Amino acid sequence: MKPKARRLARQLALQAVYGWQLNKVPVEQVELSMVTSNNMQKVDTEYFLELLRAVVKDTAELDAKIKPYLGRLPEELDPVENAILRIATYELVARIDVPYKVVINEAIELAKSFGADESHKFVNGVLDKAIKTLRKNERA
Repeated sequence: MKPKARRLARQLALQAVYGWQLNKVPVEQVELSMVTSNNMQKVDTEYFLELLRAVVKDTAELDAKIKPYLGRLPEELDPVENAILRIATYELVARIDVPYKVVINEAIELAKSFGADESHKFVNGVLDKAIKTLRKNERA
């Protein structure tokens, strides 16, 4: 799959996870809304669905993995930053086929596009610390 298709998948996953966090509706409802209201032709739809479903299903586990690197509780984070970090944590843990540098770069780009002014620095700092544990073999 092309990198641009993956980038679009991550963008839609971010929007979907963000919406799910705020509205607490079933993931199937979020999926349907995203797929029907967006042009999915250039999106890696399979990857989008994987990210969304995995983050919703494993939220507590993902939060536990990233929590030591936050300096505060996950529920105290801005919802956009929280969604970005959950997606990136999933990719770092479950998608070892995606290099950690790609995961971090994509998360930073999402934070620059959708987050507050300085959120990309926070996301970068958290993930940079987290990869030392979550991807210690790749990082060595």
